[in-house]
Amino acid sequence: MIDLYSWATPNGHKVHIMLEECDLPYRVHAINIGAGDQFKADFLAISPNNKIPAIVDSDGPDGQPISVFESGAILLYLAGKTGQFLPQGARGKYEALQWLMFQMGGVGPMLGQAHHFRIYAPEKVDYAIQRYTNEARRLYGVMDRQIERTGAYIAGAEYTVADIAIFPWLRSWQNQGIDWADYPALKAWFDRIEQRPAVQRGVEVLTPLRKPIRTAAEADVLFGKMQYKKR
Repeated sequence: MIDLYSWATPNGHKVHIMLEECDLPYRVHAINIGAGDQFKADFLAISPNNKIPAIVDSDGPDGQPISVFESGAILLYLAGKTGQFLPQGARGKYEALQWLMFQMGGVGPMLGQAHHFRIYAPEKVDYAIQRYTNEARRLYGVMDRQIERTGAYIAGAEYTVADIAIFPWLRSWQNQGIDWADYPALKAWFDRIEQRPAVQRGVEVLTPLRKPIRTAAEADVLFGKMQYKKR
């Protein structure tokens, strides 16, 4: 059994979708990041960077429990555990891995900054808004050209962890200043992924619990001094 410690965010949904796609049994433990659950000692014991998601697999590679944090690492762990969604051949595997790293190093951080400065920042900083909106559009363009090239999925003809990692971040395209008309191939890919039953189940995990940020205290937990407190 896998214990999942997560919240309804793009990084959380990546792992929710993967668990559903792999048809693995799991228990969900809500880590309310607006309430500060990510700073509790029991969560830090399995996710020392105080970020969701994290998992504990009672049946690890050696038959003993193992904990894994960082969403990309969890996707790779689950792919290795099940033999699914990561090509076995060296060429296909590295094609998928490079696009997974593209998500981890580019799509997630840059779109996250676009969300922050366009939606959540307490003051509007025009330079930051323009910088990260433009970077979001550039990244969408990279992905659109890649789908035009492959004609199917991000890493080629096969649905992989790269698609699973990228999709949840594009669900908030409006918050990123994106017009889908500019990226027709990527939009067709997005629509195909969105129709997968496991994806539909995955994006609903914990979603009913998530509420908009309403108070300064919640914003402080997510973006302010709570993040930088020595632990």
